[in-house]
Amino acid sequence: MTAPSRRDLANAIRFLAIDAVQAANSGHPGMPMGMADIAEVLWNDYLRCNPANPHWADRDRFVLSNGHGSMLQYALLHLSGYDLTLADLKHFRQLESRTPGHPENFMTPGVETTTGPLGQGLANAVGFALAEKLLAQRFNRDGHDIVDHRTWVFLGDGCLMEGVSHEAASLAGTWGLHKLVAFWDDNHISIDGNTDGWFTDDTPKRFEAYGWNVIRGVDGHDATEIKTAIETALKSSDKPTLVCCRTTIGFGSPNKAGKESSHGAPLGKDEIALTREALGWTHGAFEIPQDIYAGWRARNRVAAEGEWTARFAAYKAAHPDAAAEFERRLRGELPDSFAADALAYVAQTQIDAATIASRKASQNAISAFAPLLPELVGGSADLAHSNLTLWKGSKSVAGSDPDANYVYYGVREFGMSAIGNGLALHGGFIPYDATFLVFSDYARNAVRMSALMGVRAIHVYTHDSIGLGEDGPTHQPVEHLASLRYIPNNDVWRPCDAVESAMAWKRAIERTDGPSCLIFSRQNLPHQLRDEGQVLDIARGGYVLKDSVGAPDAILIATGSEVGLAMQAAAQLGDKVRVVSMPSSDVFDRQDAAYRESVLPKAARKRVAVEAGVTDFWRKYVGLDGAVVGIDTFGASAPAEALFPHFGITVERLIEVINAL
Repeated sequence: MTAPSRRDLANAIRFLAIDAVQAANSGHPGMPMGMADIAEVLWNDYLRCNPANPHWADRDRFVLSNGHGSMLQYALLHLSGYDLTLADLKHFRQLESRTPGHPENFMTPGVETTTGPLGQGLANAVGFALAEKLLAQRFNRDGHDIVDHRTWVFLGDGCLMEGVSHEAASLAGTWGLHKLVAFWDDNHISIDGNTDGWFTDDTPKRFEAYGWNVIRGVDGHDATEIKTAIETALKSSDKPTLVCCRTTIGFGSPNKAGKESSHGAPLGKDEIALTREALGWTHGAFEIPQDIYAGWRARNRVAAEGEWTARFAAYKAAHPDAAAEFERRLRGELPDSFAADALAYVAQTQIDAATIASRKASQNAISAFAPLLPELVGGSADLAHSNLTLWKGSKSVAGSDPDANYVYYGVREFGMSAIGNGLALHGGFIPYDATFLVFSDYARNAVRMSALMGVRAIHVYTHDSIGLGEDGPTHQPVEHLASLRYIPNNDVWRPCDAVESAMAWKRAIERTDGPSCLIFSRQNLPHQLRDEGQVLDIARGGYVLKDSVGAPDAILIATGSEVGLAMQAAAQLGDKVRVVSMPSSDVFDRQDAAYRESVLPKAARKRVAVEAGVTDFWRKYVGLDGAVVGIDTFGASAPAEALFPHFGITVERLIEVINAL
């Protein structure tokens, strides 16, 4: 039997993609057809992975940033021996299939990150490569390189048009992430047609300016040129590499190759037949001959993990403590003592009774928790001294310090959060990033992706309301709290004092199935008195901070800086008013019905919620008989002490509203 050629192996990718898109009557065949030759060389000759163990610690990471071409990745996974069957491919884009329209990291074995929003895959890959660099600095020892893998990225013209790709690429060059290799699918086609009218950048020069090693003019359909380019990339010791691959979208299609018509629609039965003839593929739909499978599986992919396992055993014998920490971090487990130590800190914060800005309380919490958590890696988008994300043990990731744990992201909110997602997805880290709350808009899609993927990331947002004062409406968040709360699986915390701030950090660190957004004030917030039970109840998202005598006639619900106003109002309204502090409505809503009823009894229909933001979100708690005090306009430029009365967020206004119900 004649061994299949490289083109035969690549054609298997092409026709699996063609047939799956045709069966679904939906999808993107053009990119898989155009990048199949590049993928075949990379996966068969270089990519270190183990299909039998997709989560092997030292595997290479492969990211399909142009995720609309998802059938390329599914075909690669199937042909390489991952647990992805032909039946799965035949159910492409169908309900509950393991081959959704875009790669989803939680649905398909071997998919490292969810991609589709263009450019973010590259940013995630920068996070992967940064994670590899930091873990190698922390754990490798002379003669024991247990962290030594690469991150490979496929990206298209659309990825390079998106601004987030430039934010991430600039940082990758600054950090010298030489184990990051990106393949640019330079086909000059996007949905609207030939890109000559809207994408004429000199991309190679731009990446050179970012500090990348750039390999130009590679024929993306010539296996020899592709292989030579990869060998060149592997020699880079101080720069990431961009491989510029000139390709033809829809390669092999007689009538649609090189045209936008192959980008996002099935080829059609007649064109598929012509493509089979043109490429000499004589097999039927979803038919892969055994010699093709044998060619794809000739490489012993398991051997790399076996060799690494032996090396790790030697490392473990020589450095048992470091090996134990490495294994713990990759399992995503916190140190055994963390929960107790963190709770003790929260309790001490209640005793200390400090009246401080919650952003300062956040910094204090970081300073208390970070020494306990070497996996905690923070950063800020050029606002470290305003967000207060630095602590005395912060060390920049830009160098080679084995304890590096802080990222100076510059003014790159979107790239920051997407890179943080990559750090978390890689494993071994709990990342936190920070900016002003109003600039969460810039990062929003990466925050959404955090929640969609269930990423263990912490997004810190300070300057949380009109309380920031004179910077005015451009910097004063109004709709942002509600907007973040409406993202499914995204826990939003807005604490009212140092104690709630400490508990919010504890809960965010302990959460393993999704992100948390921690929202902090610029201005000082008064300390609130609590007993031990109330301190513990903070973790439930909402709790009774001040109770009434007997059943409450009225309930005031508040968060953040407005809790202090609610407490003052309740003191004047008498002992029949209950105050509920709700630092996290998301967490509160997940509590059992009995607890929620104990905090917000249905019989107490006279309710007022107060928060310095848009009001509609709170109507689910106050009902038709209640009221919400907030801001449904943009802010203004003035000192905070003038703005709150101006917008009617005062003790007097609360009393007036609750008496009017």
